[in-house]
Amino acid sequence: MSIIVRDVGQTDYEPVWRAMQAFTDARDEDTADEIWFTEHRPVFTLGVNASREHLLAPGDIPVVQIDRGGQVTYHGPGQLMIYPLIDLRRAGIGVRALVTALEESVVCLAADSLVDAASRSDAPGVYVAGQKLASVGLRIRRGASFHGMALNVDVDLEPFSRINPCGFKDLAVTDLNSLGIGLDLEAARDQLLPHLLRHLGLENETIEYADAELPAAPAASANL
Repeated sequence: MSIIVRDVGQTDYEPVWRAMQAFTDARDEDTADEIWFTEHRPVFTLGVNASREHLLAPGDIPVVQIDRGGQVTYHGPGQLMIYPLIDLRRAGIGVRALVTALEESVVCLAADSLVDAASRSDAPGVYVAGQKLASVGLRIRRGASFHGMALNVDVDLEPFSRINPCGFKDLAVTDLNSLGIGLDLEAARDQLLPHLLRHLGLENETIEYADAELPAAPAASANL
C-alpha cells in the first residue's frame, strides 16, 4: 500500500490537530497511511496530563491543551512538524518502535552533517550536547498514530525560555541552524523523509505526494 506525503505549509495549530483526529477516526483497514509536514504559527501546547506549572510566562503566545502525551512545548515558524498517521497494527509497528524511528531519523539527519545527536531513555526526543533539538509526543487511537515530532530547523528559541520544555527545568533548546546545519524547512523535510521511512521499515513502499489539503476537521467542541 502506498504512503501519502502532504506538506501543508505554515498553519495554525488547532485546525491541523482537529484534522488529524478526524482522519484517524474516519480511517479503516483500506486507508493509506499518511505523513504530514507543516510549520505552525506560534503556540504552546500542553499534553493531556501536563502540569500548567511548567508554563512559566506565555505572554501573547496562545496555549492549547491537546490530547498527546508529554508536557508543554512550543511550536513556531522555522520548526518542522512531522505527523505520522500510520495504522500501527497493519504496519506491525509498536509505539516504542515509532518513537525510536522518529528520533533516529533526526539522529541520522544530524549525522549527515557530522553532528553527533542522540536520543535519551529518560526523555523522548533528540539531543545534541545536552540541548534538545527535537521533541516527540504521540497519541494512539484505534490502533493508529497521530501527533508526532517537532524538529527545530531555524526557529526563534526565545519562547522556549517561557516554559520548562517538556517538563524539564532549565533544559536548553537548540536548532539545526545553531549547530551549523544550514537547511531550510523544505530541505530538512526532504533529507529527513528517507531516514524516517527506513527506520519505520517502509522504505520500499510507494510514496505519493498529495496536494496540501487536509481532511475536513470536526467542530471545535470535539472531545480530546
